[in-house]
Amino acid sequence: MRTTDHALALQESILENLKSRRWRAGHRIPTERDFSAESGLSRSAVRRVLAALKARGLITQTVGSGTYVSERITELLGTLPDTGAGSAGSATSPADLMSARLVLEPAIIDMVIGNATSADFVRMDECCTRAEAATTLEDFEHWDSRLHEVIAEAAHNTFVASVFQLMNQARSEAEWGMLKRRSATPERRLEYQQEHRALVAALKQRDADQAKSLCMAHLVHVRSNMLGY
Repeated sequence: MRTTDHALALQESILENLKSRRWRAGHRIPTERDFSAESGLSRSAVRRVLAALKARGLITQTVGSGTYVSERITELLGTLPDTGAGSAGSATSPADLMSARLVLEPAIIDMVIGNATSADFVRMDECCTRAEAATTLEDFEHWDSRLHEVIAEAAHNTFVASVFQLMNQARSEAEWGMLKRRSATPERRLEYQQEHRALVAALKQRDADQAKSLCMAHLVHVRSNMLGY
């Protein structure tokens, strides 16, 4: 295989990790040395691949620290080429996504209540705090979707986590973003933030009935604002 083929394969591997959300905003990705050993490319060739991704804003590099997934990755995902991982999200309409969320998110509450750890609750609180501090809708949407994914991850079930990664991938599609921008007024964002805090509080209290009720009410509220029913 030629060097150019190896370089293209490495680039596609990195893009796959970004599209599938295995590497999320702020994630520290492998070093040049690691990529070189894995791909068979020279360090300089790896450096060129990373430089191209950096030029597109997908990754950032800090001298003495490492290479990280851009905090704007959710916003930029729509600029990535289609891959197998992205096909499910591309085929999902906002209405289909909301229907799935209304079924699945309340259904996993019992698992979250039973399996969530104190570290999971810390991550939930962090998502709420970051969403409340967001200065752009893109940042708010990132931390909004990340909260729901963190809640799913607190079920500590790999299948559930993978399903929610796909749902969050669908939320990165252009049609969802357009509807969210139209519907997410400052007043509604504040309401969503309050609903998120109430849901997290119920989960911390291990109150399954209250958490399910709050989860369903929040999703119905989002559907009403975005889709009008």
